[in-house]
Amino acid sequence: MSGKFELKKAKDGQFHFNLLATNGQVILSSEMYKAKDSALNGIESVRKNSQREGAFETKTSSNDKHYFLLMATNGQVVGQSQMYASAASCKSGIESVQKNAPSAVIDDQTS
Repeated sequence: MSGKFELKKAKDGQFHFNLLATNGQVILSSEMYKAKDSALNGIESVRKNSQREGAFETKTSSNDKHYFLLMATNGQVVGQSQMYASAASCKSGIESVQKNAPSAVIDDQTS
């Protein structure tokens, strides 16, 4: 089984998606989008940018947890990871996005 994008609709009517690894764990979450087409464009941006050199920025939160941001070429955040206990596990999360995003199917749960 490959990874998948879960496209969802929030209670306020906005759209968002999560990229799940083959084990079902969320490895990347999107921002909220007003339109479904915008969320689908966000998924395509994740597919493209996950393969681009320098697209990932690693960060450390105020409680010393590690996370990463996936950036578009225009500098906008395309997605954010969960919090990781170590820098090594954060790096593994990036590698999982790089591996799973290009071929991940879209599971549209908005209907």
